[in-house]
Amino acid sequence: MLIFFTYTSNLLKPRTPTPLRPLPSILFYNFSSQKLMSQSTSIPKKQQRVRDHGYDNYMEVEKKTRKVLKFQSLILSQPNQTLPISRFDSLARRLGLGFKQNEAGAYLLKFPHVFEIYEHPVQRILYCRLTRKALLQIDREKEALNAQIPDAVTRLRKLLMMSNTGRLRLEHVRIARKEFGLPDDFEYSVILNHPQFFRLFDAKETRNKYIEIVERDPKLAVCAIETVREREYREKGFDAEDIRFSFIVNFPPGFKIGKYYRIAVWKWQRVPYWSPYEDVSGYDLRSLEAQKRMEKRAVATIHELLSLTVEKKITLERIAHFRMAMNLPKKLKDFLLQHQGIFYVSTRGNYGKLHTVFLREAYRKGELIEPNDLYLARRKLGELVLISPRKAKVDNELVSFKRDREGDEVERVRRDYVENDFEDFGVEGKVRQDGEGKDGSDSDLVSDIECHYTDEDEDFDETMDQKKDARVTE
Repeated sequence: MLIFFTYTSNLLKPRTPTPLRPLPSILFYNFSSQKLMSQSTSIPKKQQRVRDHGYDNYMEVEKKTRKVLKFQSLILSQPNQTLPISRFDSLARRLGLGFKQNEAGAYLLKFPHVFEIYEHPVQRILYCRLTRKALLQIDREKEALNAQIPDAVTRLRKLLMMSNTGRLRLEHVRIARKEFGLPDDFEYSVILNHPQFFRLFDAKETRNKYIEIVERDPKLAVCAIETVREREYREKGFDAEDIRFSFIVNFPPGFKIGKYYRIAVWKWQRVPYWSPYEDVSGYDLRSLEAQKRMEKRAVATIHELLSLTVEKKITLERIAHFRMAMNLPKKLKDFLLQHQGIFYVSTRGNYGKLHTVFLREAYRKGELIEPNDLYLARRKLGELVLISPRKAKVDNELVSFKRDREGDEVERVRRDYVENDFEDFGVEGKVRQDGEGKDGSDSDLVSDIECHYTDEDEDFDETMDQKKDARVTE
């Protein structure tokens, strides 16, 4: 009975909770190692954009230049190429330039090397016209644009060859004509003047017009990146297998490159792809390998599109015009941010409304590595815009000082010339009067003259003495 009581009492006693033992650290190590080994070695779909100030500063200058060009077009559209300052406010509001009342005229004063403000001699109101430097820049750009029309024809042919059907909308090409170096009248000067290359499908509305290539030229079906690969292979001797499908990758400063991201880029560089000029309509694109190839082909297409431009840059919205014709992805911005080592997307230049895509390998420190004449002519306007108004005042002062100095020099030369003439005249009179000169030749001449007059005087005295003697004899 006692044994039963003690047993039951032990059962009824509250048990103290036993402390939990810590798990062995090897379990945590196993979990962490499994997590690290499961890291993806593919390029992530969404990446944060890293800024590159060299390209952003380029677009800040482009923002000022874009406004200046709109004011230039307003002035050049006038018959006399002059415009009253009072009309700039209404015209700027009509164009949507974002100026308040009386701000447009003050904006022109910031660029004295481009706009010249003067008072009308009759109406006595302020007018604005372009300076001589700005007019020379416009003429230089027109000459460069007309000189590279053969290159523009080749660029348009390659652009049409990248299309799936070999045709593009005329309106889409017209919007991007400045980037591809096409003149304003390219429909007549480029398309209709070269019927052996282009065919124009006319319509009543401009948006329904199409440009079609007559025949694909295999010699033009060579991408710019293929030329770069061949040059790199010959000069630096890279492995042919590594460089066969690779792109030049140059990440912006501050871009974090991890171990697995580096492996993902290395794997992506070795993925084969179809050329942008190759017709892929007959291929089966449902497999995973085909999708990878098409993704890399889209990168090559945008790369070639940027290589065909004059300044190796174009807005993202204008690339989107060719999206359907060139099999480009829908979310272009996210797609370009996956490859920040090849492209740079800048949001500067138009208050974040436009996105400009740069080809990174074509630029160095914000300047084009291989500039052309049209690019240099356009950059000249940017240089005029960046010159400060204080520099213009100093130039005017230097010009006025130079003119005053030249006038003083002319007056001094005239005065010296008159004084020299007067001194020469005085010396000649003195020689004639006194018979003395400063040089030895003058003294010899005077002595000869004196000797001549002395002989005559002696003969005259002899004759007078003879006459006197004859009178005395008589």
